[in-house]
Amino acid sequence: TDTGSQKDRMVAEEEWLRKWETGNIWFHKERGHPLLQKYLDVLLNGRSGLRIFFPLCGKAVEMKWLADMGHSVVGVEVSEKALKEFFAEHSLPFCEEPVPEISGAKKLQTTSGNIALYCCSIYDLSSSIVGKFDGVWDRGALVAVNPCDRQRYVSLMITLMEKNSSYLLVTVSYDPNKHKGPPFYVPESEIKSLFG
Repeated sequence: TDTGSQKDRMVAEEEWLRKWETGNIWFHKERGHPLLQKYLDVLLNGRSGLRIFFPLCGKAVEMKWLADMGHSVVGVEVSEKALKEFFAEHSLPFCEEPVPEISGAKKLQTTSGNIALYCCSIYDLSSSIVGKFDGVWDRGALVAVNPCDRQRYVSLMITLMEKNSSYLLVTVSYDPNKHKGPPFYVPESEIKSLFG
């Protein structure tokens, strides 16, 4: 698969933090993603009260939307600013606590308990910390992780999924020689080999 000049591109965690600090968050969708609405039935598969994971969640409005439907939402994001903006923009009271298993990490959780957002590197998470999920909404995570980290990312995601889990993945298609990313181009053949 030809991913052009992107295969060696690295975006440091600090670069993502800087994007949040400076408001350079072109990747955030104020109204939610139309593909989640379109394929919601695929994600839910007739089930209610699911645990749904948002990798690299930012302040995705879909988290509140799914929580309002009665699902439990768990997200992970390196930017504490993004997480606090999420709670503020939705007027959601929350509490904050350390995550003992991860040095420096915090868990921000609604007082009702239906939304828990971890402020740390996604690679510090494990199923022993966050449990397993019935569904995953991957709107911009796989395409944001560094190409050299894709296998590590997907391996982690697989360990976080219940047996009958649904995984909705949004990717982008373009000539990778004309755009350095992120978002990175991930060819369908690579997605199939990564997820098996």
